[in-house]
Amino acid sequence: MDISALSSGLNGYGTEGVSTGEELGKDAFMQLLVSQLQNQDPINPQSNEHFIAQLAQFSSLEQMENLNDNFLGLAVLQQSNALMSQLTEGSSLIGQNVTYIDPATQESISGSVTSVRIEEGIAVLNVGGQDVPLLNVVEITGASDSGDGDDGDSGDEE
Repeated sequence: MDISALSSGLNGYGTEGVSTGEELGKDAFMQLLVSQLQNQDPINPQSNEHFIAQLAQFSSLEQMENLNDNFLGLAVLQQSNALMSQLTEGSSLIGQNVTYIDPATQESISGSVTSVRIEEGIAVLNVGGQDVPLLNVVEITGASDSGDGDDGDSGDEE
């Protein structure tokens, strides 16, 4: 008897409803439970303990799914808060003189911050016409001498 022919004939047998990339959810669990109750032996029914244990598993599954949804919501909220924080920190530097490290040349360059924007999840300052990530700023030296003076600062803070 050729075993390879037998195994190739069995490929896919009984796997019509099974998807390897799909996880069982609470709907599938409930369908399985109902199907089990419909097809149980009427002379030898399932014990109450087994039924209660399955209901407890179903309840745990539902709670874990709810917890997972809450974690996903929290992660999205934290990401948006981090972006907002970077934007707020960057906007407080508008009109300030800053010193940053140029990533290409590794030299310190100073200039006045004219704008800030979020680009690919990172706050980017415009300093003297150059785009500078907020993380590259190493020093804030105060208000720009060429500023319009509408912020009320006397320029004596460092």
